[in-house]
Amino acid sequence: MFCKAKLLKEMGRVDESVKLFLQCLCVDQDFQEARQEVENILCDLLVPTCESVQTLEESSEPSGLIRAQSLRAQVVGGARGEGLKRVSSAPQLGEKGALLKRKLSGLEAGPEVVENSDSKHKKQGVSAAASVCSDEDKPHHGVPRDLLDPNDFECSLCMRLFYEPVTTPCGHSFCKNCLQRSLDHSPQCPLCKESLRLYLASRRFSITRVLDDIIKRYLSEEHAARQKIHNDETKELSDLENNVPIFVCTMAYPTVPCPLHVFEPRYRLMIRRCIETGTRQFGMCISDTHKGFADFGCMLHIRNVHFLPDGRSVVDTFGGKRFRVLTRSMRDGYYIANIEYLQDQRVEGKEELQLQDLYDQVYNQASVWFHALENRFRNQILQHFGPMPEKENDIQSSPNGPACCWWLLAVLPVDPRYQLSVLSMTTLRERLVKIQHILAYLQNTHPE
Repeated sequence: MFCKAKLLKEMGRVDESVKLFLQCLCVDQDFQEARQEVENILCDLLVPTCESVQTLEESSEPSGLIRAQSLRAQVVGGARGEGLKRVSSAPQLGEKGALLKRKLSGLEAGPEVVENSDSKHKKQGVSAAASVCSDEDKPHHGVPRDLLDPNDFECSLCMRLFYEPVTTPCGHSFCKNCLQRSLDHSPQCPLCKESLRLYLASRRFSITRVLDDIIKRYLSEEHAARQKIHNDETKELSDLENNVPIFVCTMAYPTVPCPLHVFEPRYRLMIRRCIETGTRQFGMCISDTHKGFADFGCMLHIRNVHFLPDGRSVVDTFGGKRFRVLTRSMRDGYYIANIEYLQDQRVEGKEELQLQDLYDQVYNQASVWFHALENRFRNQILQHFGPMPEKENDIQSSPNGPACCWWLLAVLPVDPRYQLSVLSMTTLRERLVKIQHILAYLQNTHPE
């Protein structure tokens, strides 16, 4: 806010700059730089120029000169002394001066200075600065409502009231989310186009305390409405069945790690929203030329995100639930979908025993194949996907079946379309038979 006031002053928009300087002082009466700026402006407005003094000297009323000299002494003395003081008499100030007097009239109960022979004692009235600093637990009514226009606290990107405002090194303020989204596309200030590469690299989007406090204290109703909109949007983004964000890239499988390099602006936004909402989940599907992405996919859980200086990120994820896509749409450049989750059908009795035997055969066959690989291939698999999961006793305990099936499906050199068909199966027996056929083909043997 202080930087904006300075800029308005340089542009010659003194009335607006005074308003912002006063708002800074309402929040922090010890803000010396803002105090000095207001004092300088008051001196320029209230102290007569040489022409006005000459006019007063030529006037027939000698008391006019006395009042002018008294005014100069009071204003200049106040600027060099203890800050802003009330002036008992003033000449005609013109349009700017009249506007300034109207804005200052709301602070009539402000500090007064009483001089005696020993010292100066400051009487504190019910001023804006006193009401802010005296007791934060009491309602703040120090600033007249008509002095604060909500439009002055509007983000130039979303055109709404600031929410979690941040200020760039070049002095421009935006909503935190709005600025981050802009920097996804270009590391420049959205207004003045100054480079923000160092600001982006530090990733310190600190809330501007003064601006945030003014909004919460003096625009409480507008802030409550803005916060409700933010909460509603967050709630909508947190739904993991309706409007689930979809990352269209590669095959993902339950329990299997899936590291991602995120560089596209739309997916930067998507990953950031998944973290901010607390879900830390999104769907992964492979592309489809006709539909945009496939009918089946796997949820990914975000374990860690490493941000690079230029805004890109390396996201460490692992697979969760499988799903089927019901409807498709888009939000802010990335796909979203309504989905339903898949789970394996359970079997009992004789079928369960047969299923266990088939699982043991496939597991042993996979172990033989893996250990027969050349060291360089085996090391690459271990580095990317980790070791082969241990054999499980209860193969139906998970709705996705045993983890080794998904690990094998990820490491086997198979066409993604074939892998997708296996991912969509809801019977463990059918999935084990498919994997057994692949292993048999790779080992140049026939399935039993």
